[in-house]
Amino acid sequence: MGVRVRQLDQTSAGRWDRFVREHPQATFFHLSGWKAVIEGSFRHPSPFLYAEQGGDVTGVLPLVHVKSRLFGNALVSSSFCVYGGPVCRDEDSREALDRAAGELADRLGVDYLEYRCRRRLHADWPCRDDLYATFRKALDPDPDKNLQRVRRKQRAMVRKAIKAGLVSQFDPDPERFFRVYSESVRDLGTPVFAKSYFQTLMAEFGPSCSVLTITAGDRPVSSVLSFYFRDEVLPYYGGGTAEARELAGNDCMYGELRRRSCEAGYRICDFGRSKRGTGAFAFKEHWGFAPEPLYHEYVLRRTDRMPEVNPLNPKYRLFIALWRRLPLAVANRLGPLIVRNLG
Repeated sequence: MGVRVRQLDQTSAGRWDRFVREHPQATFFHLSGWKAVIEGSFRHPSPFLYAEQGGDVTGVLPLVHVKSRLFGNALVSSSFCVYGGPVCRDEDSREALDRAAGELADRLGVDYLEYRCRRRLHADWPCRDDLYATFRKALDPDPDKNLQRVRRKQRAMVRKAIKAGLVSQFDPDPERFFRVYSESVRDLGTPVFAKSYFQTLMAEFGPSCSVLTITAGDRPVSSVLSFYFRDEVLPYYGGGTAEARELAGNDCMYGELRRRSCEAGYRICDFGRSKRGTGAFAFKEHWGFAPEPLYHEYVLRRTDRMPEVNPLNPKYRLFIALWRRLPLAVANRLGPLIVRNLG
């Protein structure tokens, strides 16, 4: 039977997610819940496409249409996520989804179509593999063995945090997380998401989304929001205060998350993507993770250049320097208006 391409709706969400959970190349960011999260939090139309044969889902392609005066007009798989692109059972389904995405890009008049992939899918598409890397590592069931695999300097930082009496605790909501995270990203010169976005994530994904906070006394110093998918834990949004740097709070946070995840039966830690040449990239290497290239593939429509929307672009240096100086309350008010267009 021929391949049909349809758009995700409430009646097809269950079939979509069953396919994603069973396909070995699918990721947490292919789940149908992201459509509701992105449309509800950022108001970006998100035409999630799926291929169907004989009533069975045979491929999925989450797409987000991000249109901004500052950052251009793009159709991305998948915005606000590290991974995307089509995941399919067969080549016919992938080709059908590629055609449908290209036709949609033409109708929307976008500058480019972008797939964010862990492997090359189209050898003939323009591609960037020199900007981001992802970090994934198998976890031993024994937490002590995982700690021994961390570089000596990093192990010393974890022990320093333990001596400082830091305590870890799962939170039922993102209140303490947001206080810590917003300060952390402001200090990096990055606009923060609205608190409601993190509330939406926890509501949409339920037990597959958690917040772990590290405290010194009654003060939260580090906090991380993580996702769980199959046997993987994905620390996704994390940060620490200035005090955390003095107390090794971030080291304690990631060490505790790995320990708790091992004890809960998770066997892979996906540390997410980082830009090459940044402190975050080096931090993950110190934790014993080896970088794996990420492939951003493009179909260029109204431009002849691949986009350069990232903090390493020299034209954003002044903006980053000024943002770091903003009072936190001002940064938290302005940040969501900007970051929703970055994708």
